[in-house]
Amino acid sequence: MATASHDMDRYAKRRDPVDVEIAAHDGVLTTLEGPVSYRAGDALLTGVRGERWPVARQRFERTYEPVPPTQAGQSGRYARLPNEVRARQMPEAFSVATSSGDTLQGQPGDWLLEYGPGDWGIVANDIFAQTYVRIQDPD
Repeated sequence: MATASHDMDRYAKRRDPVDVEIAAHDGVLTTLEGPVSYRAGDALLTGVRGERWPVARQRFERTYEPVPPTQAGQSGRYARLPNEVRARQMPEAFSVATSSGDTLQGQPGDWLLEYGPGDWGIVANDIFAQTYVRIQDPD
C-alpha cells in the first residue's frame, strides 16, 4: 500500500518526553499495528497511551535527545527532535510495509505516515491527535 506524498499533509511530532528502554536482546515487540522486530541496542519507546514501538538505534540517535538526568544511550526519558512527516488519515483498513520489512495493519481512521521516501508507519487516530501538530503552509 502506498500513497503519493502530494496527497498528504505536513505534520510534526510534539516534543513531549517518552519513556525509552534500550533493548538488551533481539526480539519482537507487539505494537498496536502488529508485531515489529528489533535488535539489541534499539530503542523501545512507550507512548501516551502505553503503546510501545521500536526504533532502530541509528535512527533513534538521530531523532531523539535525552531528557536530563537521562544520559544518551541509556534507558530513560527522551524527547523527539524537531521533525516533519507527511500524514494522511485513512478511511478504511490498510496495511503498509515498514523499512525493516515488517507489515503493519491500520484500522479505519488511523493515520498513514511517511517519515521519508519509502519509510512508512501507522499511528492510531487518538494517539495521532495527542502527539502530532499540523505544520501550516506559508500563505
